[in-house]
Amino acid sequence: MPHDLSPAAYSKHPSRLVLEQISDKWSVLIIGALCGGPLRFNALKREVDGVTQKALTQALRRLERLGLVERRVIPISPVAVEYSFTELGESLKVPFQALFAWSIAHAPEIEAAISRFEMSQQEALEIAIETQV
Repeated sequence: MPHDLSPAAYSKHPSRLVLEQISDKWSVLIIGALCGGPLRFNALKREVDGVTQKALTQALRRLERLGLVERRVIPISPVAVEYSFTELGESLKVPFQALFAWSIAHAPEIEAAISRFEMSQQEALEIAIETQV
């Protein structure tokens, strides 16, 4: 039997917390980067274009707290830190890779929809201005 995916069905369900925590901008990109394997902090920062050190640290801590990512200190000089998926985090690879593949496959359609929407909004604004004059 399929699950009810309506917002009302899971408004108080624990899955809502999980989805809120993993679907923010930086978490999605970090998860995508870690799909390629473990990465050190600075490598992750380079992979996730535009993320600040503070935002990356906060997102990684959130993912650690959820049990999706583990932090491993590498005892070298200077000390390095590597992030990788836990077993639970590994289970995210397939759905996230499917989502990324979908977004790549449908990017032209999404861009066209955005253009159509923006043009219709501009036309509506122009009509509203004309009727006021």
